[in-house]
Amino acid sequence: MNYVRFLIGLLVFVLQGWTVQAQGDISEEQILVVDSLYREDQVYIGLGLDLLTNKPEGISQNGFSGHFSVGFIRDMPFNKRRNKSIGVGLGLGVDVYNQNLFIGEESDDTTSIYAIVPDNIGQVKNRFSYYSVQMPIQYRWRTSSATDYTFWRIYTGIQLEYIYHFKSTFEQSGNTVNQTKIPELNKIQYGLTFAFGYSAFNLKVYYGLNSLFNEDAILTNGNKVDLQVLRLGLQFYFL
Repeated sequence: MNYVRFLIGLLVFVLQGWTVQAQGDISEEQILVVDSLYREDQVYIGLGLDLLTNKPEGISQNGFSGHFSVGFIRDMPFNKRRNKSIGVGLGLGVDVYNQNLFIGEESDDTTSIYAIVPDNIGQVKNRFSYYSVQMPIQYRWRTSSATDYTFWRIYTGIQLEYIYHFKSTFEQSGNTVNQTKIPELNKIQYGLTFAFGYSAFNLKVYYGLNSLFNEDAILTNGNKVDLQVLRLGLQFYFL
């Protein structure tokens, strides 16, 4: 009887060992499966300085011109290590430009006026701003792994923007001009992007490839407005 009990006890011990080992193997396999499919889906926040390029003679920026954006990027790795991927995102952006370009309209409400605000006009506030929907498309390279959340990255690509609200404001003592309907505005903007950094902090550059206004935007002196955007700033990525 003692011999039988000993055999039963030994059998139970062996079976328990096999069960623990099997559970350990399953857990390890599950971890490997999760690791093999990891992504870098990210929420991003951008802060930057907006610079106007390709300016006609006489147009200049004054004061601070800034940018803010927030959005989400879906990560789609295409190599085995999963440190190379394509990212496609969607977000919202706000841009404010302080400068000396006056935008108004003729009395017929259909013809825009573009003029340079003279320096001798006195204390004035003149700026335009816009809100846009953004769609970044990136080639992404990083030193990440499934368990490493702080890594170096280089993200480059293009960014499409749709301006859904534009406002130009001119203010001086006793006179305010607001303009929101700009027929010459290129609502669809696109440009090249480059971001480089470590962990959540990254330097980012956006260079606009098309102008903010079409060829019908003409200054009162006969020159085309033809402004383009160069954006320098910081991009923060969060998992």
